[in-house]
Amino acid sequence: VQLQASGGGLVQDGGSLRLSCAASGGTFNTNVMGWFRQSPEKEREFVAAIRWSGRNTPYADSVKGRFTISGDRTKNTVYLQMNSLKPEDTAVYYCAASARNWILSALTSARNYEYWGQGTLVTVSS
Repeated sequence: VQLQASGGGLVQDGGSLRLSCAASGGTFNTNVMGWFRQSPEKEREFVAAIRWSGRNTPYADSVKGRFTISGDRTKNTVYLQMNSLKPEDTAVYYCAASARNWILSALTSARNYEYWGQGTLVTVSS
């Protein structure tokens, strides 16, 4: 499975961006797709995830109410709509996928994802 993330860029404090992640090659094996992010001073952290078979979409507390994850199974693409962006949201955003049908609580751990995209940089200026 290959993941291609796009949509990053430079935006001002309070602005919006939408990230996309397109999966290809064996996508029938992907049950879960998620977004993580990493900034130079932090470890990679969970942002949001979506299960194709379920409704629940967990979010990190830091992005709840501002970010929305969605997906189009027919296009094997997951999106991350980011509103009310803050400078602390600045990071490289990675999409990830797993073939496992993890329980909800397991979706927040990066080690539960087998496939990773190359990352897209989001910079929020103050």
